[in-house]
Amino acid sequence: MSDDKRAAIPHGLQEAGGLTDGIARQLSRESGVPEADIYGVGSFFHLLARPSAKIRVCTGLSCVMSGANEVLEAAKKAGLPCEATSCLAGCDLPPAVLRDRRVLPSVSIADVERTGGDWEQLDSSAIAPGEEWRGFVGPERTNPDELALDLLGPDDKSGKSFQRAVELGANGVIEAIESSGLQGRGGAGFPAHIKWRGVQGQSETKRYVVLNADEGEPGTFKDREVMLRRPYLMLEGLAIAAHAIGASEVYLYLRGEFEVPWGIVERAIADVTERGIYGDLQFHMHAGQGAYICGEETALLEALEGKRGMPRLKPPFPVEVGLWGKPTLIHNVETIACVPSIVARGGDWFRELGRAEAGTKLYCISGHVKQPGTYELPLGITLDELLEVAGGVIGKLKAFSPGGASSGFLPASKRDLPLDFKSLGSVGSMLGSSGVVVLNDTVDMKWAALEQLRFFEAESCGQCAPCRIGTRYLREATEDNLDHGAAGGTTARGLAHVADVAWQMNEGSICGLGQAAPLPLTSALQYFPEDFQS
Repeated sequence: MSDDKRAAIPHGLQEAGGLTDGIARQLSRESGVPEADIYGVGSFFHLLARPSAKIRVCTGLSCVMSGANEVLEAAKKAGLPCEATSCLAGCDLPPAVLRDRRVLPSVSIADVERTGGDWEQLDSSAIAPGEEWRGFVGPERTNPDELALDLLGPDDKSGKSFQRAVELGANGVIEAIESSGLQGRGGAGFPAHIKWRGVQGQSETKRYVVLNADEGEPGTFKDREVMLRRPYLMLEGLAIAAHAIGASEVYLYLRGEFEVPWGIVERAIADVTERGIYGDLQFHMHAGQGAYICGEETALLEALEGKRGMPRLKPPFPVEVGLWGKPTLIHNVETIACVPSIVARGGDWFRELGRAEAGTKLYCISGHVKQPGTYELPLGITLDELLEVAGGVIGKLKAFSPGGASSGFLPASKRDLPLDFKSLGSVGSMLGSSGVVVLNDTVDMKWAALEQLRFFEAESCGQCAPCRIGTRYLREATEDNLDHGAAGGTTARGLAHVADVAWQMNEGSICGLGQAAPLPLTSALQYFPEDFQS
């Protein structure tokens, strides 16, 4: 069967409204893809597996702290076809609710009650029509030249940086990326130029560029803002990358819940294609169907190919064997959006914008903070500096996650630690996708850890036993402690075994999800042991 037929399966399921009765057999007859494969794909992705759920309430930590569970109960009471879901990248305007494929921010119980049981009537009274996302709150722009992305400024549609890239040539562009010190902004902080050279050096001439816009890390919503505000900047970065590695096709993988960003990016693609500013470069858009694991680059490739989004064993790496077996350059949205400014102004300019590490960074901040939002600041600022531009803490700071759920928790005493890759790594945490979640002293850290563990258990793809079993074990152990801690402290089920389980998960898991999943619990135990004693 052709690659195109298999890749079209998720789209076919989406058009059918999900995994409805008989649809797997119907699509199998039309495509030649085995029915079991189609059912496997449909049952893997949240948005396809349960088509009857038209309302999904985010139960990410920031949303739960803002009343998401109460909104969910109200929705059930109102008779809406609803369920809980993982983070919707709306942490800055909680609680976030997904109505079919559109994310509604700041949904209240009153909003739910006004529906009269009709899910299509659900909306948010906190916003005006067409203003679904107002989440970017920028510090005073005294000098836009000191920003690499400048989300508050106009989006340049001219393609000037691409023309500069053509003048520099492929090697000149990659040299600029190397001199800039650009590290991947999606989580791992891997040096970008190594990926570019890795693809460039392959003997296979058919190559791809893939955009990872499957933003699902709890506490993170920066890529959403780039797509909403700077789609042309992002497309120009993709075009420059394609030119540098010799690719003629670009695939953009956007999470399925990004209905509004999808429309904006789609219109921008149509515009640049009509004007021909990137020559014959082809852009293909692909909608994810609800799976946090597809933020992992090889799981994303599997999903693009129409399969279950399960991580591949590495090596080989995508730069060698990527999309449909061809060399592939994969970057997340923020990373690729930095490229045009680097090409236009030079690598040294970008490097000097940061502190110990290069460039600016889009920091997301949510939770118990007065002005949650996305802020572009020098890479390496501290939590206190971020809080200063975000209006400060609501209450007294107790803990924070510096990089989403995967980074665990740090105590208030670490508030002066630079929020960069190396500094956070030195204390066993990570910058990750820079989704900073602030927790005040009203929060029980045992409860907070449990909320994150529930997320990881729900989002584990189940491929490898250490992750599949470990996430469940940690969640059950924490639940038992939460239920019985007052009577007996640490329970027999096993908080005492957490370190052993965490080691097995870190050493034996195929991808970063299983390796990072224990961090919320192990860090909470390390820094807040008193919260586990009563």
